[in-house]
Amino acid sequence: MKSVLKSKKFIFPCIAIISTTILGIWVSASAQQAPVSFTKVQNSQELKLPSNREPFIPARLRPSEKPNEDRAIIGSDNRIPMTNRKHPWSAIGKIEGISSDGGVYSCTGTLIADDIVLTNAHCVVNPETRKVSQAIAFLPNLINGVIPDRNDVAYATQVYYGTDFKRGTLEDYVDDWAIIKLNKPLGIKYGYLGWKSLPSSTLIGNTKKFSLVGYSGDFPNPSKKGYENLTAGESMTAGVHLGCSILRQKDNLFYHNCDTTGGASGGAIITNINGKYYVVALHSGWNKVNGLVLNRAVPISRIDEWLKRN
Repeated sequence: MKSVLKSKKFIFPCIAIISTTILGIWVSASAQQAPVSFTKVQNSQELKLPSNREPFIPARLRPSEKPNEDRAIIGSDNRIPMTNRKHPWSAIGKIEGISSDGGVYSCTGTLIADDIVLTNAHCVVNPETRKVSQAIAFLPNLINGVIPDRNDVAYATQVYYGTDFKRGTLEDYVDDWAIIKLNKPLGIKYGYLGWKSLPSSTLIGNTKKFSLVGYSGDFPNPSKKGYENLTAGESMTAGVHLGCSILRQKDNLFYHNCDTTGGASGGAIITNINGKYYVVALHSGWNKVNGLVLNRAVPISRIDEWLKRN
């Protein structure tokens, strides 16, 4: 099922609601975790994250440019299943959370350090109520409902978010990013992606050079040809759009044409630079620009500005 959050200003179809049975592998355990600490960003020194971070590939992992071994494109949907456990795909996972009212939801997150996951602010704070989630879990490299090691489900202990959605307008989403500190250093095992703050002129002129990875609530459909083995169902395997583009920048947001739906919020827009994968933007949802419906993204420069400022 999917939830469509709506603001007074524009439609907000970003977070996918999931069945409570999906959360069974961690919901009982999460009740034993210490309360999550949420902080509207002020000082970044505690995280000790450098700007323009380099990626890390564990010795046990081989790199791979392909998100799966058998590429399949169905109709006009350019997403393909992420079924590869090699780097950089290993560093991407599903976020499952319990909201303040007890509802369950999912987003997408990316390891950017040993114990740090990057996602959207609206994946940790409800834009409608402005209340933070009760609990958040990260399932690394989830493929067909399975992670490589059941013991590698990690929980949020500290969350920093870039916006508290107090304006109630599109301006809130300029800083729609969040940094989640985990209780386990999963990046040592799964690796992590670097990130680069690149000028918009470089990104917009570099067409069909980017990929978006996200656990969309409508993907994959196991009834479609080629996806029959993905029996865990929708949002249990990430979809990847290879070769999409960042089209424009407006009001401090990027707009892109990568295929995605609810549940892919927080998904990294990545690119290969000299054989290494970097996050260059963070998918945030969609809205209308000059009458056209476009997917939007937060430039990595917004996070870098915070890191350098504090």
